[in-house]
Amino acid sequence: MTMLETFLKPMHKEGYRFVGIFAAITLVLFMVWEPLGWIGVGLTVWCYYFFRDPKRFVPQAEGLIVSPADGVISLIERAVPPAELGAGTTPLLRVSVFMSVFNCHVNRTPIAGRLLKMAYRPGKFFNASLDKASVDNERNSLLLEMADGRHLVVVQIAGLVARRIVPFAKEGQYLRTGERFGLIRFGSRLDVYLPEGVEPLVSLGQTMVGGETVLADLANLQPRRLAGRD
Repeated sequence: MTMLETFLKPMHKEGYRFVGIFAAITLVLFMVWEPLGWIGVGLTVWCYYFFRDPKRFVPQAEGLIVSPADGVISLIERAVPPAELGAGTTPLLRVSVFMSVFNCHVNRTPIAGRLLKMAYRPGKFFNASLDKASVDNERNSLLLEMADGRHLVVVQIAGLVARRIVPFAKEGQYLRTGERFGLIRFGSRLDVYLPEGVEPLVSLGQTMVGGETVLADLANLQPRRLAGRD
């Protein structure tokens, strides 16, 4: 990787319009007062990086569940999957990845499978790091059927600033591990409901890389992972 490639990442097409708007406002700000224009330049660069869509090196081993997003692990607890999916009422282990406005917001499929159902539900816009965001906030829920017949639920949750969940996938589509399936604009969270008996290989506060960091292993070859700050 060259030095230029380190700083200049591909941008998802969803960001073109927003970067154009930020750039146009920046030109106006320069005409009003130059210092304001430079603030606009900074915000335009931030907008470009928000919509960045870098390539990822997805683990190829069978049965690995990868993080669906960049961010940090904010919650690990048992919860019932969203009712609109019809995935049952048994509480499953839920792992939440919180994305700040500085993270890449392109979401990736945790594990290969067929998208059996996708259900969007409008809602409120609480801070996505809060537990009640899973219940009250705008969300888009996906039910995946894996190769062994088990199901995995992944939920996109809009946050305090976010106002739009953009899905790329369609019901019935087969998704590969790490494949892009959606995007959330400006701050949000992803919840993954693990199949019964599968333990997470991540800890609270751990930094995640979407499509790369292993979140769990269906084979359960390792116990639940614990970690502490150093």
